[in-house]
Amino acid sequence: MTGPDRRSVLKALVATLAALSVGGLDSPVAAAAAATASESWTTQTLEAFADTLIPGQRRFPGDVVVAGAVTGPGAVQAGAVGLLASPELPVAPLLPAIAALLDARAVAYAAVRLIWLSPTRPPFVGLSFADRTALVGGLFDPDDLDRPIWQVMSLLVGVAFDTAGQQDTVEALGQGHPGLAWLRFPEPDPDGLWRFPDFSYGRPLAVPHPNTTASGSPA
Repeated sequence: MTGPDRRSVLKALVATLAALSVGGLDSPVAAAAAATASESWTTQTLEAFADTLIPGQRRFPGDVVVAGAVTGPGAVQAGAVGLLASPELPVAPLLPAIAALLDARAVAYAAVRLIWLSPTRPPFVGLSFADRTALVGGLFDPDDLDRPIWQVMSLLVGVAFDTAGQQDTVEALGQGHPGLAWLRFPEPDPDGLWRFPDFSYGRPLAVPHPNTTASGSPA
């Protein structure tokens, strides 16, 4: 790949995932990043990548970035690109290089299959949803040099949809986050905390140790 080397990109992606896991992204900043994301080729390519992993319905008639393969919200509606583009995260400056890498793979994919790509949109966006899916599936082949990059990118896309990792969870639920709403993520108790009075399997799987503290921690 051109631009930053694979090691630098992967380090930035892992650092981004780590920052999100410890709540290192302030939700107002994430919201601002999502709101101001331009329809640049980088943004379009990354949105199409996110939509391939977690598809959603088109945002408006004629939407070519979101393929509209399903009904309901997908990663784009859940703010995946806004998360990645936040200036607080290490990966943001490298997104153009990552998008260019994906577009280069799309050009190669299309050339082998004699698929015509419109010069007015990013190459990956120019592929049909079926071809996007086939291309992205190949990115995870064990012998693909860039596989670690796409693995972490896919994790970040999942974080945006499944957990609203770019926001405080209570805040995200209050705002009707598309991913959490679609997954029917439970509301917290009135004090903003989650408690689970029912056992997942309908019964306790073990007797607590007698020295377990009131918080549930081992003595």
